[in-house]
Amino acid sequence: MKIKIIKAVTCLILFTVPAISVVAQQKISLLKAVELALERNLTIKQAQFNEALSTEDLKQSKYNRLPDLGINSQGSFNFGRSLDQSTYSFTNERIFTAYGSLTSQVVLFQGGQLRNQIIQNKITLEADKTNTAKVKNDLILNVITTYLSVLNNQDLLTASRQQTEIARQTLNRSEISFKAGNQTTADLSQARAQLSTADLNVTDAQNALDQSILTLKQYLEIPPETVIEVEKPDISKISVKTLFNAQDVYNTAVSVNPDVRLAELRRDALAQAVKVAQGAYYPTLAMFASLGSNYSSIYQRVTGVDPITQQPIFFKPSVFGQLNDNFYQSIGVSLQIPIFTRFATRTSVRKAKINLQNAEVTAQLARNNLSKIIYQAVWDVQAADKRYQSAIQTYNSNKVAYNAILERFNVGLVNSLDLNTALTNLNKAQFDMIQAQYQLVFRSKVIDYYLGNPITL
Repeated sequence: MKIKIIKAVTCLILFTVPAISVVAQQKISLLKAVELALERNLTIKQAQFNEALSTEDLKQSKYNRLPDLGINSQGSFNFGRSLDQSTYSFTNERIFTAYGSLTSQVVLFQGGQLRNQIIQNKITLEADKTNTAKVKNDLILNVITTYLSVLNNQDLLTASRQQTEIARQTLNRSEISFKAGNQTTADLSQARAQLSTADLNVTDAQNALDQSILTLKQYLEIPPETVIEVEKPDISKISVKTLFNAQDVYNTAVSVNPDVRLAELRRDALAQAVKVAQGAYYPTLAMFASLGSNYSSIYQRVTGVDPITQQPIFFKPSVFGQLNDNFYQSIGVSLQIPIFTRFATRTSVRKAKINLQNAEVTAQLARNNLSKIIYQAVWDVQAADKRYQSAIQTYNSNKVAYNAILERFNVGLVNSLDLNTALTNLNKAQFDMIQAQYQLVFRSKVIDYYLGNPITL
């Protein structure tokens, strides 16, 4: 009975584990990788948070044009000589006083600071939106670069395993020939060394593939232990354009590239900051209004005069009656004219102008850097195309040479050293061709990125 239970559990585990592996594995295309990166990437979330903060700053700068409204109140016990707020006369009695008021003020003129601050915050918000777009674009380019790196390393791993199999077959033939006395110990050692080198190439290729997959997972915010399968397009069918005019590419890129746009928007925001700082030179004109009342524990209202003593007759009203008696309202305007502020305004204006000048230099550096990158990218794609065409010819030549030497080796016309040399040259030529092909695709996609074209494989 126990044996049957153990067998049942074992079968259940054997059938369940593969199913779990299949479920856990994710198949990811380039489009899916880009979507996951844009959805999960934390750097994008930080940029979006900054954008949200700028949105709130813009709202607040608009709200600053509205009147404010506040309530002021105070209550106190007074001992000794004190001022009775209800009669504005001094008394030596112990009294309790309280007063409250409702006040409001609206700024009518403040040197244009309110309006210029709104404009500045609008530009800052636009800059933060552009920065978010920049972060997204940079992430997309990094994801595509890493995705191509994964595909490249997969092909290199496949090629390395194929070369290992060829080296193993060569070693088998060498062992047979050695036993038959047709080869020396040196020939056999050469074949074994070739197989060891091929195995090492497989290990290196596997490590490079694992590292590129890990980097891709990090961009996609996928746990490292998650098994993913990268969907592989037919790289040979990808349309690759290699002829570009660098100046035309730059003229297009300068209008769509977020790096330049971001630098220009930040410059414009600092230009508005100068106007905001200069507004402090001007007077501030505001209109205010208030209403309120007060209460005193010794307050008495005069209701008449005693006809006999000719003394005033007092009456102590209720709390609400007293508040009604002392109720007051006011409305007016205030004007504040800055005369001397210890050069604080001048310093603020000068610092704002320096920041503006620095931003103008930064914007020009962004344009210069973009021009340099564009020209270099155009040269790189042209060089990559020439390198790929040369790599194809080199691979085909080495393949023909290896096949010819292999035929001669099989009939004993060449030794194992010549065969191993030909195999090494073929391996290197194949690796170079694979890398040149992916390098060409990558360089072409970089141009598409700066042109603002959708990047697909």
